[in-house]
Amino acid sequence: MTRYFPWLLLAVWAVGRAAPAPVDIPPETAPGTQVAQRQVLVMLRMAPAHYRPDALYGGDYPNAPGRAARRRVASVLAREHGLSLHDEWPMPALGVDCFVLDAPDRDSAAREALALARDPRVESVQAMQLFRTLGTQAPTRVDPLYAAQPAAAAWHLRELHAQTTGKGVRVAVIDSGVDVDHPDLRGQVAISRNFVGSGDAVAEAHGTAVAGIIAAREGNGIGIAGIAPQARLLALRACWQQAAGSACSSFTLAQALQFAIDARAQVLNLSLTGPSDRLLSRLLDVALRRGISVVGAVDANERDGGFPASHPGVVAVEGLHGVAPPVTAVLAPADGIPATLPDGNWGLVSGSSYATAQVSGLVALLRQRTPGLAPAQVLASLGGGTGLPLGKERPRAIDACAVMLRTAGHCACACATASAAGDAAP
Repeated sequence: MTRYFPWLLLAVWAVGRAAPAPVDIPPETAPGTQVAQRQVLVMLRMAPAHYRPDALYGGDYPNAPGRAARRRVASVLAREHGLSLHDEWPMPALGVDCFVLDAPDRDSAAREALALARDPRVESVQAMQLFRTLGTQAPTRVDPLYAAQPAAAAWHLRELHAQTTGKGVRVAVIDSGVDVDHPDLRGQVAISRNFVGSGDAVAEAHGTAVAGIIAAREGNGIGIAGIAPQARLLALRACWQQAAGSACSSFTLAQALQFAIDARAQVLNLSLTGPSDRLLSRLLDVALRRGISVVGAVDANERDGGFPASHPGVVAVEGLHGVAPPVTAVLAPADGIPATLPDGNWGLVSGSSYATAQVSGLVALLRQRTPGLAPAQVLASLGGGTGLPLGKERPRAIDACAVMLRTAGHCACACATASAAGDAAP
């Protein structure tokens, strides 16, 4: 296929005015090194009287009420405990400022975290944790054809797109960097922010693939069609690419989650996994309470699917590749998915990361078709969150037409099949 080179630089709109530049995280700080293992996250309370739900303190941090006073407290705490202040970010969704403190080594980080937890000035404290994306991309380039997309036939995408395209639905892709100049993504990204390093987000493989699967342009004569081709993407770089996938930290993910909440995202795609994390759990609870649907990738190596897929209210997604997932998961295609890749390329990708992206696109279709759906209703419509013990029932692959029937009350595609499935649904 003839290479299609970008000719117009995408103007990326960013919420807010003058946010502090996040710290650069080079590859050598990836999982397995000492950097994150010797960091502590300390939360200090904001003054609740000054917080307004319409205020984007994440985008105007220097002017956030009381910020200087809390920074002074953080500096004092660091000095008292033999630590150094490394970075900071507001979390108004939780009523706190989050400060990153560096310890000399891992043991002292653990010891001082326990001591800080007893300090009345501290709202909460936790160790920095690391997360990783799920899925790989094959090096072979392919001619990207719509017909090669598993969901094109299985989910009757052309019929669905006659009814709903996800138009205007804001989908936050919290991942590695997205190539906003890719010909299949040009104009699809409403916001691009970088929470890993200073400057504009770089184009990286995992985030670019996830973004394209969700919302690649449809009908432009090249590449693929996204599941929700008229959704508006929030490309939030909270992970950084390395040789074996991508890595993220508690702090970068928390910044991106806070930003997505402030920006009124309607769908959150989290194609990543890691240990249970208190700060991130609290932010996910706020997102769900505010009506944001959260879609997370299942880690097949973890009995409960890993975090955040195991978090209550999250749509947990596993790939259709024979591994027995948690019973609360939903199943979607995961092998040989055509996807966008950096530098105007396409390739085949596999893994639950990309199954998750497809389900996020489907949720965007649902949110356009039935705008008032609560996250719990979305989860129930998809067939997830049964709450049954493991082993009692194996989840079934998503039937997108039946999902639309259950949600909207009338058929949108493959009507005979969908109606039968709808009649059989509890």
